[in-house]
Amino acid sequence: MVREDLRNIAIIAHVDHGKTTLVDQLLKQGGIYRENQATEERVMDSNDLERERGITILAKNTAVNYNGVKINIIDTPGHADFGGEVERILKMVNGVILLVDAAEGPMPQTRFVLQRALELNHRVIVVVNKIDKPDARISEVIDEVLELLIDLGANDEQLDSPMLFCSGRAGTASEDMDVAGTDLKPLFNKILEYIPAPEGDEEGDLQLLISSIDYNDFVGRIGIGRVERGTIKQGQEVMISNFHSKAAPKRAKIVSLYQINGLGRVQVENAKIGDIVCFSGAENITIGDTITSTTCIEPLEFVKVSEPTMEMTFAVNDSPLAGQEGKFVTSRQIRDRLYRELLKDVSLRVSDGETTDSFKVAGRGEMHLSILIENMRREGFELMCSNPRVLYKEIDGVKCEPMERVTIDVPCDYVGSVIEKLGRRKGDLIEMTPLGNRMRVEYSIPSRCLFGYRSEFLTDTRGEGLINTLFDGYQPYKGEVTMRFTGCLIASENGETTRYGLFNTQERGRLFVGPQTKVYEGMIIGENPKNDDIAVNPCKEKHLTAIRSTGADEKLLLTPPQIFTLEEAIEYINDDELIEVTPKSIRLRKKILNTELRMKAQMRARRGIVDIK
Repeated sequence: MVREDLRNIAIIAHVDHGKTTLVDQLLKQGGIYRENQATEERVMDSNDLERERGITILAKNTAVNYNGVKINIIDTPGHADFGGEVERILKMVNGVILLVDAAEGPMPQTRFVLQRALELNHRVIVVVNKIDKPDARISEVIDEVLELLIDLGANDEQLDSPMLFCSGRAGTASEDMDVAGTDLKPLFNKILEYIPAPEGDEEGDLQLLISSIDYNDFVGRIGIGRVERGTIKQGQEVMISNFHSKAAPKRAKIVSLYQINGLGRVQVENAKIGDIVCFSGAENITIGDTITSTTCIEPLEFVKVSEPTMEMTFAVNDSPLAGQEGKFVTSRQIRDRLYRELLKDVSLRVSDGETTDSFKVAGRGEMHLSILIENMRREGFELMCSNPRVLYKEIDGVKCEPMERVTIDVPCDYVGSVIEKLGRRKGDLIEMTPLGNRMRVEYSIPSRCLFGYRSEFLTDTRGEGLINTLFDGYQPYKGEVTMRFTGCLIASENGETTRYGLFNTQERGRLFVGPQTKVYEGMIIGENPKNDDIAVNPCKEKHLTAIRSTGADEKLLLTPPQIFTLEEAIEYINDDELIEVTPKSIRLRKKILNTELRMKAQMRARRGIVDIK
């Protein structure tokens, strides 16, 4: 059976190439909204963090109807750290729309997502987006896309992929690069014409592969997947099995069944071949499971998701200020929250740490883990986090480390400082390509050597540089490298900072806190330009004198403190330091808070007696 009334597509692209904005216009022109209905931009980015950062973190489903055909559209993340989302979503579709920025051209994540689509033999519609940008270079980008397809081993049909020219923000598409479109009808028509309709055995036994998981406090886990064979019905008895697991199949019942329509879910009695459905009732279901009939248990193979490359330790907050801001502070609550995250995130790994109050959390990158921490603090959790550590592998008896392919676009004036810094961090230059008055530089560099570089990079390029990274396999360990050349200013006592105390402290280095801030012994309150830690007292009061003058303290001018974001804090800290994360604060601290004990531990470490890390 062929479902001519249905198409399933995913929109894939590098980060910030306009996927979500294009979906907005597809929804508007697909008749989802009333004519006078007020709409918001990037409606698919429903998560607060997605709206604040302007990126898509979780893949989302929507659907529009065009000329009697239902088109299921999946908006996917573009950032490399959320590649696990893209990999599993591609199993639910029959074709993809590859978006490429008309100025930037194919970027690292473009290669990654396109390679995954080609491996699954998906048909590709290439859309050159943002053609109305003043620096658009459409002809060159077309050549770059074709070169990329050849480089990735595309077959003849994929090399002949149709190409459209689009402005996602204006909602126009055209088949001619020299003629501006008026609406998105050319794209809709090309989807119906070129993307194959789902087909399969409607009369056969049920097969449905779970590609995504949602969670609801009322019904528990909600499985999301595409019907590969047969029909699924509300109230049906089914079996849950897994291709990669030896566990016995489990029996379950489909309690409720939904299909996506527009931005909502519509309850249905049944669904057939090709339909993307959401269902509840299967209590212990997980991503990669197959829902089958009770009479024919044939699990489907699930795409292998890339392993994590980075690990952080999450622990219970034990600072003197612990428990003052958060609702969830115990190890049991943190543990439950982390294991609940595993239900939705296939790229995450959680294991018990060295103590009962700590957990090792492994993910695909700094952003992947920082998003989890940010979500937890907004939910009311308090915790401590270590600096990230890369996960090494032993290959043929050789210690190997994860590598990153770094692509940098910078104005030509700043290329020298970028090359100098990356060379110092053991980066190998692969290619340099001039793009007008800018230069595109490609490097291969160990993942650990990029920690702390992004903020340094923005400073070096005056905020005009663009940096993108992509996991590039494992290579033999490159040796030790120093990433931070500064020390810390550390509070020597508990209390509240004073203007007088900070005025005297700022002579030693840059401050991280302002006046009237609660601090404690061992908390990092600033940076020492030299590579040594200094204990200071920012709570020092001014001694009373016989001289009185109005506003004497106001004359003590303080330089504005540097306030860290979560990502900046993760990049900044060393092995002997931690981040204290609470709903209202992000504090940096030493692992050993007591000044005397910390000094003794550092002396022992220098003599090689014990490692304080």
